Amino acid sequence: MLNANTYVTSQEGIGGTIRNKYEDFHVEEIPDVLPNGEGPNVWIWIEKLGRTTLDVVLDIARDLHISRKRMGFAGMKDKKAFTRQWICIVNMESEEQLKEVQNLNIYKTDFLKVVRGRKKLRMGQLKGNKFKILIRDLDDIEGSANIANEVLKELELTGVPNYFGWQRFGKPRTNTHLVGKALIENDLAEAVRRYIGNPSEDENEENQKARKAYDEGRLNDSLDLMGKGMRYEKMMIKELIKSSKKGELTDQAYINALHSLPKPLQRMFVHAYQSYLFNDAVSKRVAMGINKYIEGDILIDNEEKIVYDKMTSQCQDLISKFEVNPTCPLYGTKVPFAGGKVGEMEKSVLNNYNLTKEDFKVPKMPRLGSHGLRRAMRFQIWDASATPKDNGVLCEFSINKGSYATAVLREVMKKDVV
Repeated sequence: MLNANTYVTSQEGIGGTIRNKYEDFHVEEIPDVLPNGEGPNVWIWIEKLGRTTLDVVLDIARDLHISRKRMGFAGMKDKKAFTRQWICIVNMESEEQLKEVQNLNIYKTDFLKVVRGRKKLRMGQLKGNKFKILIRDLDDIEGSANIANEVLKELELTGVPNYFGWQRFGKPRTNTHLVGKALIENDLAEAVRRYIGNPSEDENEENQKARKAYDEGRLNDSLDLMGKGMRYEKMMIKELIKSSKKGELTDQAYINALHSLPKPLQRMFVHAYQSYLFNDAVSKRVAMGINKYIEGDILIDNEEKIVYDKMTSQCQDLISKFEVNPTCPLYGTKVPFAGGKVGEMEKSVLNNYNLTKEDFKVPKMPRLGSHGLRRAMRFQIWDASATPKDNGVLCEFSINKGSYATAVLREVMKKDVV
């Protein structure tokens, strides 16, 4: 995991591989709200394979000829997985509109339920996610299952380091946080170049050619060379080509290109750089004790609200019960630092990258700036087990929303997990 440097369990890792097939990685949303069968909105319980949530949402909006803004979901699910989650379309009141939704045929996506609901579905409205993940390529499946169970039991007691996984940064082309870094540095041309250009050897040859053409200033050639997987790059470069007809590309042209992207993706760039820094801070804070209260810690409860009214003597007990969690900063203009040696560590992370909190204003695109917030440095895992199978070890567990299953697997396997 990018910028994640600390383990909290001592067992030797079982190694192995995951995602040999998308079907090896099952994710199912644990909803916080459910549709009641009546109302103006249409909720869809989807099952998808090898596609991002945003891809499915955009396909539905395209086929229904509606704005993407009328659609909501609680969380982004893995592309390289077999996943289930709710998607909501607002203001679909007629029976004809309901039938249109029921008759949709979306690539690699099944509609398991189509239900009316009164409420809208918003980002974050879920309790967590259930996972079933097969770890393959193990020399000793029985022994590996035993070790995995030991690790999982320990993590149920202590919690798991709340690292952001590779999905946050992109893989195999890990550049999302680098786009965010350029935005924080107010270099809009470089932010766009890092997204459209900047070829990676891990990509296929055609994509590399398209990105190289962009870097060389050949915008039309770049667009012509872009394959199906470059949906968002196409959105941006079409805006740039339109602007280039009026003369030299300006900051406004690059702003227009970035604004052509879906809003969740626009916001992802700075968030990804915040996540990169957060992983560094978590590595250092976890080394101090993942389930220990340290004087100066800022604690949050399970509603993600900062806890102010607890006596120091209560804090350790509440942490042990997972009623509160120590936090690290998602750095931003207004995020508070912890006190004592924890706060000194947090400040040192910013200093190491030659940053200040003010850098997160992003004045040229203030909507993409961030005040920052405190995020739990660990997360809870429950219903965890590891079972030997003919072809590997099946790990099953549930975790809090916003946390990454690969952080659990990293402890089990003791290797970088994508």
